[in-house]
Amino acid sequence: MQKHLEEVKNELKLRNYSPKTAQSYIRCLRDYFLFIKIDIEKLNQEKIRTFLLQKQDKGAASQTINLYLNAIKFFYREIIKSSQNINIKFAKRSKKLPVVLSRNEINLIFESIKNKKHRLLIALAYGSGLRVSEVIDLKVQDINLDDLVLHLKEAKGKKDRITVFPEKLKTDIQNMIAGKSGNDLVFESERGGKLTSRSAQKVFSDALKRSEIKKQASFHSLRHSFATHLLENGTDIRYIQELLGHQNIRTTQIYTKVTNPSIKRIKSPL
Repeated sequence: MQKHLEEVKNELKLRNYSPKTAQSYIRCLRDYFLFIKIDIEKLNQEKIRTFLLQKQDKGAASQTINLYLNAIKFFYREIIKSSQNINIKFAKRSKKLPVVLSRNEINLIFESIKNKKHRLLIALAYGSGLRVSEVIDLKVQDINLDDLVLHLKEAKGKKDRITVFPEKLKTDIQNMIAGKSGNDLVFESERGGKLTSRSAQKVFSDALKRSEIKKQASFHSLRHSFATHLLENGTDIRYIQELLGHQNIRTTQIYTKVTNPSIKRIKSPL
């Protein structure tokens, strides 16, 4: 088992998969190998189906089921070089609408954060539509204060993208990065190293709690709110797609359901 996991790890590294994806694949395959136990190299579709059904019965989300299936397919196709196809369809993904915070709720969250660096981190995540990983990875050289843009290097999917920088934060950011070199992180931990995703997420969740906002929001809700508020301001959805770095316009179109002006104009008969 360990030999195969090492082979998968090396192949993923060679193909420049992100460390996060590689870790997820390895975790999924370790779980799958422990289930199979013997004859790991032999592709048995019924066993794969049983394994995935067990995960589903235990409450695994469709996104998790699809991750397991992707990892298993990668193993048999790229490592074992099996000519046999795995004829199992991906699980239908949930069509839940994203949790979006109102402009007032965003302001309440800002006001509840007393630590200036933490407040700036949350404000930039919202104001530029950043993922938590993008905020903590942000370097001084990625910020163009003259043109008010951020150049995100190797974001999700190993793709670079340009997004807007909020002018309101210009002075605060200038003060924060003063004296730093281009390769330095914008937001460092207390000890001077890189902030963890968990630390940034905790800053948000603590602020949400202090604000007494009852929505089931997460750090990613800041990004959802950025897109929704741009749409409400009349920004073309194609520009929003570019700012968010979505490959498919259908991913961005989910925000049109959140902010449908036609529905908002309808009054209840009650």
